[in-house]
Amino acid sequence: MERKINRRENECEEKHSNSEGSEQDKDYKTSLITLNVGGYLYITQKQTLTKYPDSFLEGIINGKIMCPFDADGHYFIDRDGLLFRHILNFLRNGELLLPEGFRENQLLAQEADFFQLKVLSDAVKSRWEKEQLASRETTFLEITDSHDRSQGLRIFCNAPDFIAKIKSRIVLVSKSRLDGFPEEFSVSSNIIQFKYFIKSENGTRLVLKEDNTFVCTLETLKFEAIMMALKCGFRLLTSLDCSKGSIVHSDALHFIK
Repeated sequence: MERKINRRENECEEKHSNSEGSEQDKDYKTSLITLNVGGYLYITQKQTLTKYPDSFLEGIINGKIMCPFDADGHYFIDRDGLLFRHILNFLRNGELLLPEGFRENQLLAQEADFFQLKVLSDAVKSRWEKEQLASRETTFLEITDSHDRSQGLRIFCNAPDFIAKIKSRIVLVSKSRLDGFPEEFSVSSNIIQFKYFIKSENGTRLVLKEDNTFVCTLETLKFEAIMMALKCGFRLLTSLDCSKGSIVHSDALHFIK
């Protein structure tokens, strides 16, 4: 008799634990929400979408705002499905984190306004304003001789990232032609300073070897800068010193996009 009672008690406990487990699974499943945003499916938790009270998404999830469903029963929102990735990441992280080179600030600000996320909208507009301000500021790179600052080349551009790119390229080109003498030039934030420049009948060249072999000319560096700028969509606004009569012989180049 005692064995039968114990067996029944065990069965009741198992049923109770199983029912609790099924209820937990059910609660977990109902906490997952699938959204169809412009044809892109996103799966996230209910608490993520309801993080900001009075937002569009919080209104949908809590039944304050009517939202249509797609053929599979998912909430359908007729907005930019690709940009919604950044909306969702903001809800998850609580801060604006965008990939390098992101250029759709205006569109993202519109999406943030639609979803009634003022904090995100303000963050995007602030980022946009900073980028516009930075684009109006001209950044320069100076390639010069440590003994004679009048010898060299200045490159001006309104895109700091391009200046950084062209700087690394010029250093790479110079090192490749040094044949083991990288100590012959130094690099700082806005200046590449070579140890020696000389003038010859064929023009100004860099002398970086003990036997005075001409290994890298200023003309080479100018052509490198011009070709890189054109490939990146910049245009040569003007030579800042047109008295030389030729871009190749100018002391400065100014690029703008």
